[in-house]
Amino acid sequence: MGINDSYIPEEGTSVVHSSRREESRALRFDSLFGKYISAFLLILLASFLVLALIITGVLGSYARNSKRIMAQSALSETLIYVEDGFRSEASEDLASFLQANRREMTALLSALCDSLDSDMTVFFTDAEANVLFCVAKDGVQTVTGLKIPKEMLTDVLNGIEISSVAMIDGLISNQHLVRAAAIHDEGGRVVGAVFACAGSGTFDRLLDTVMELIFFASIAMLLIALIAVYVITERVIGPLRQMSRAAKSYASGNFEVVVPVKGRDEVAELAEAFNQMATSLKNLEKMRSTFMANVSHDLRTPMTTIAGFIDSILAGAIPPEKHAHYLGIVAVEVKRLSRLVSLTLDISRIQAGDRKFVMAQFDICETARLILISFEQKIEEKHLDVSFDADDDNMTVYADRDAIYQILYNICDNAVKFSNEGGRLEIAIRAQREKKKVQVTVLNEGPGIPEEDIPYVFDQFYKGDKSRGLDKSGVGLGMFISKAIIDAHKEEIWVDSEYGKNCEFGFTLSAKPPHRESQ
Repeated sequence: MGINDSYIPEEGTSVVHSSRREESRALRFDSLFGKYISAFLLILLASFLVLALIITGVLGSYARNSKRIMAQSALSETLIYVEDGFRSEASEDLASFLQANRREMTALLSALCDSLDSDMTVFFTDAEANVLFCVAKDGVQTVTGLKIPKEMLTDVLNGIEISSVAMIDGLISNQHLVRAAAIHDEGGRVVGAVFACAGSGTFDRLLDTVMELIFFASIAMLLIALIAVYVITERVIGPLRQMSRAAKSYASGNFEVVVPVKGRDEVAELAEAFNQMATSLKNLEKMRSTFMANVSHDLRTPMTTIAGFIDSILAGAIPPEKHAHYLGIVAVEVKRLSRLVSLTLDISRIQAGDRKFVMAQFDICETARLILISFEQKIEEKHLDVSFDADDDNMTVYADRDAIYQILYNICDNAVKFSNEGGRLEIAIRAQREKKKVQVTVLNEGPGIPEEDIPYVFDQFYKGDKSRGLDKSGVGLGMFISKAIIDAHKEEIWVDSEYGKNCEFGFTLSAKPPHRESQ
């Protein structure tokens, strides 16, 4: 029975390669490759931006806590030193004490700044909010005529904590975190206040260093990511470009183009499927060409025969007593033409989905017996050993009677046609009760089908007897139509063959209608 030869690319089969023009086109941002690159770069830039925001936030929180601790430490040390010294020396006022201990205050604050690793500013005021003088890490700052806001001093005297202050011209030139406390004499009277201000210089330098590191790390990572993304996307997009060029070649009728298959990923599977599609298209084109040649031959031969005999009869070249004989030959050829046209129409209806099936219950055993009887003459001519084996004398199936008759007739016709002289022909009908199915098989002893051709048995336009030595009338549509009918019934059809010995075709049918249909 007819089978198509599988296509294997031969040496010299063209393989798709990238061109320089298409490579340059791939670098455009409106191409798929450019979109991949743009998307990855945007994601990386957004990631680094979020990372920078997180780091600055964490550093800012850490810096505020650190400055708070440093300011409190400096305030405590300074307050203890000033109050103890002021009381022990019995100075007239706070200003005099501070002026007398300028050097000691500078040394104390420098030591605090060194131990705390921070820029620190400490300034003192009297009870009237006048700034007496300011002590910084680098020495004493001369301050004249400066006053802090009265409200600030009032908050300090009332024990209210000051968290931060605005810039005070001539005293604090950048943002500071402030801790303050009142200074008392021996009698507990408030004589002034001390303010410890932790500057933001250290934090600013740290933040600048971190941001600089993030910037250079971002540039390095972007370059590395750009190279990695380029390599990865090129491995994905490259085969797609090759497939696109191959598809254009297929559209122009050149099925020799093969897409290289590299790796085992999804793209490689797609490339392999693409090559299989090309092979299938090439085989289909071969089958179409064979079909057209067969149809042309099958149309031309009977038409030539019909025209020749009719012309001879009309011309009187054939005696009247032989008219019946030659008209019988003409009738056979007309039936042959009719069968060819019917098959072609069946193909058209099946492909368009217009063929309707009338589902009903009928006896498959009776149908098989009638088909065997119709082949009685051919069976006797080849002296075939026929056996009919069924589980019961009558077995009911639910299907389209005419369609199943067509399938079984076609299978039996091929079985008789390709059987060896004196070979065995067996029809078996088995009940699959657990599946509620009936299985029909037809086996014949003959040349069989090569193993590599079995997958193509049910393909359209397939003919196994390409020499037309045994199959002079077939056009390679019978098994394709049979499979289409079985698929429409939602059943299975298959073929098993031992090349050189036998071949068996089988299919299943439903043993009874669906519940709704039976009701």
